[in-house]
Amino acid sequence: MVSSNFGYSLREAGRHMRRNWSSCLGAIATIFLSLFIIGAFVLGSAIITNMVGTVEDRVTIQAFLSDDADDAAVAALQEKISGWNNIQSVTYKSKEEALEEYKETMSNQNAENAIAALDGENPVPASLVIKLDDSHEVENVANKLIEDADFAAVADEGDPASSVQYGSETVERLFSVTKYIRYGALVLVALLTFVAFVFINNTIRLAISARQREIAIERLVGASNGFIRGPFIMEGALEALIAALLAVGALHAVFQYVLPKLQENLQFLSLSLSAVVTMRTYALLIIIGVLIGLLGSAIAMRRYLKV
Repeated sequence: MVSSNFGYSLREAGRHMRRNWSSCLGAIATIFLSLFIIGAFVLGSAIITNMVGTVEDRVTIQAFLSDDADDAAVAALQEKISGWNNIQSVTYKSKEEALEEYKETMSNQNAENAIAALDGENPVPASLVIKLDDSHEVENVANKLIEDADFAAVADEGDPASSVQYGSETVERLFSVTKYIRYGALVLVALLTFVAFVFINNTIRLAISARQREIAIERLVGASNGFIRGPFIMEGALEALIAALLAVGALHAVFQYVLPKLQENLQFLSLSLSAVVTMRTYALLIIIGVLIGLLGSAIAMRRYLKV
């Protein structure tokens, strides 16, 4: 009985979609655009989050050391910091290594001339480079270091706060960007899902209005509520499924073409998307699409079809 109802619902939905192809096409186009934008935003957010994560992994604390600092005291401080929570590694960077790094960083800004003007002096201090397991804790770790008496004894400046650098403003902006991206993605997904839901609801309402006479005859011959509802539910689900598959296909084609082109021009950024994230996004779009079709149809039936 269930299989026959399913077959009947499928045939009736297909017949009505062919007969009213313009309204069905409008519903499919609206849901397609909504799902495409949702998918593009989700995948774009994943790329940006990945880029931000790559930058976050580079967040470090540099604790500059006095030229007169005792080697044993520095080694003891390094071991002490390594034992703190959330510390991934603590690396000692000598004055010579720091100067070489400065040369590489400033290679396009006449660094050689600036260094030559120092008459062999090396003004760059040695430092401890601290990497964290969780970059969001960078400020807490930096404050703990500033308040540490052992660090104050070997710090490059009299004020320990002046000897600790971690780019606080950059880090705060970085975390703010990540937060706003996540909130924006949630709001946009909710808004576009609602738009698609309303449109499929209206399409099913039109279908119900156009078939009131058929519905009345089915009631007279004793058709069950489920039998009457079946074609409308099927129609909404089919339209949403077609739109979701089109959105997945379009997204896949766009990202397969666009990402390699962007990566060629922005080689300093990681614009990769893992296969797992991509497939989950595609599956999510199909699920959202089918749910939009089913729920939109069901609510339209409940409100406008008294059976």
